[in-house]
Amino acid sequence: MKLEPIVLEGSAVRLEPLSMSHHAALCGVSLGGELFRFFPFRMKTPDDLRGYIEAALRQQALGTALPFVTRERISGAVVGSTSYLAIEHAHRRLEIGATWLAPKWQGTALNTEAKLLLVSHAIERLGMNRVEFKTDARNGRSRAALLRIGAIEEGTFRSHMVMPDGHLRDSVYYSIVARDWPETKLRLEERLAAGAR
Repeated sequence: MKLEPIVLEGSAVRLEPLSMSHHAALCGVSLGGELFRFFPFRMKTPDDLRGYIEAALRQQALGTALPFVTRERISGAVVGSTSYLAIEHAHRRLEIGATWLAPKWQGTALNTEAKLLLVSHAIERLGMNRVEFKTDARNGRSRAALLRIGAIEEGTFRSHMVMPDGHLRDSVYYSIVARDWPETKLRLEERLAAGAR
């Protein structure tokens, strides 16, 4: 079963199917600086970003990924991207990854609400048993954000990826599983209702 593109919308964030029409807006908010420092692929130029979108759409066509563009709901501004990756229907699991938010929107509720929408859809609508996340062991901000949303740290894959600069990346894995989701979801909803990020 191939996942069909879908729009997921909350009060602060809207996730819509990624397309090449988002290229210019993503370039405007994403390129330059250190946003992709911990990503295992190069993303410095408009051509890099175009190649990323093309690859994501190829994976979507194969049924192994479902990429989204992230919008701030109130303004409609494109602020980043996220994806369902490594979709394994037989084992009812997928990964949420390739996630970034432009600096202006980091530390807001957008990432938390996006994760709430994505995990809810994966477990409650798609019937997944497991949602995985992984991040560079050096990325303290990402690791803290994953713990804040209720993901459980599971361990480290040492020398897991070769980074564009040649560094051997250790990847830390996290998960949310279906049996834990009702309690985790409730805590996330309470955090968002209280105005926490």
